[in-house]
Amino acid sequence: MQLRRRWLKVLAAAGVFGPAGIAGVVSQALAMGKAPVAPGIHTLRGDVTVNGKPARPGQLIGPGDTVVTGADSQTIYVVGQDAFLQRDKTTLVFGTDAVKSFFRVVTGRVLSVFGKSQDQRILQASTASIGIRGTGCYIEDEGRGATARTYFCLCYGSVELTPMAAPQERESYSTSHHDHPLYIYNDMKMPKMMVPAGVINHTDDELTMLEGLVGRWPPFMGKSFGRNGGGGGY
Repeated sequence: MQLRRRWLKVLAAAGVFGPAGIAGVVSQALAMGKAPVAPGIHTLRGDVTVNGKPARPGQLIGPGDTVVTGADSQTIYVVGQDAFLQRDKTTLVFGTDAVKSFFRVVTGRVLSVFGKSQDQRILQASTASIGIRGTGCYIEDEGRGATARTYFCLCYGSVELTPMAAPQERESYSTSHHDHPLYIYNDMKMPKMMVPAGVINHTDDELTMLEGLVGRWPPFMGKSFGRNGGGGGY
């Protein structure tokens, strides 16, 4: 518990929680020790809507909901054993069947951590179908069309990744610390739809914060924090 309290204080001091909602998220997490915080929306910044209406703190996100962030906007929320950091200009649609289609990224960027589940859950991007179990991952989706591109980093855990344009290139793999980020394309002129990428636009600090909200530690804790995809290591 002391380690978790120390890390949450460090993350808050570093501004990982953003300018809005720092006190609420940190105080609730610290008060509950190792227990998860309550489900629902924990921070809001800027223009955030749920099903076309302004989002509100504490609002639950569930099957069939659509969460949209506008320019310079962001939200952090918890759904069951899972936690999400949804960045600006992002549309996320939660499916009515959590196994067959847990959520779909219409466009934008989202960092997610997922609790362990017996069933593989499916995340949909414009260029790929992503089957996950007990995983942390980051997705950037640039939209649809013949030249669509999705960035995917399996930060840790296991995945079955299938590019829509070339299902025969499906890969099943596991990582422990951002080991195999990819760009996934929908351009049939390319020799392969999945191309190696670097670690971009998400950090170990953010993953630690999200896992902390649901009462867990990321599996890389205790390892070097040098690979942060843009800073925030200690």
